[in-house]
Amino acid sequence: MQIDPICGMQVDEKTAKYKSEHNGKTYYFCSPGCKKAFDSEPEKYIKGGPVGMGGKKPWWKFW
Repeated sequence: MQIDPICGMQVDEKTAKYKSEHNGKTYYFCSPGCKKAFDSEPEKYIKGGPVGMGGKKPWWKFW
């Protein structure tokens, strides 16, 4: 299992529909939204870590 770098969910890399390559590493996502967020700013999420793992607040927590 891998960790979605956006939300922190566990993703099975064998069945994951959404994935991206960055600097030679493959990242796996639970949804197209998480993949899109990562693809727009990969360094932000690699550096900050997933919100589910103590990173920054998810966007929906700001309302």
